[in-house]
Amino acid sequence: MEITPELVKRVAANARLNLKEDEVKKFAAEMKEILENFKKLAEVNTDNTEPSFHPVPVKNVAREDKVGKGLDREEALALTPHHKNGYFRGPKTI
Repeated sequence: MEITPELVKRVAANARLNLKEDEVKKFAAEMKEILENFKKLAEVNTDNTEPSFHPVPVKNVAREDKVGKGLDREEALALTPHHKNGYFRGPKTI
């Protein structure tokens, strides 16, 4: 793919950037260099390489969920003065 000033201007317009003519020339050269570097990366043999999505192994540090005894309604409502008819009472919302 050839990087032309017109391509840079189109990309800049999509990104809503107002570039000066000297900036267009500078970015065209930089984009060409970046694409050349990606071509070099494409030449690397990665046939026996495992994909690496995260540089550090991720493991779950949270405890395993286990069913335990919970509070019944009366015990839970006994912990707050804000209850009515067997339910927690909250502030009015409009």
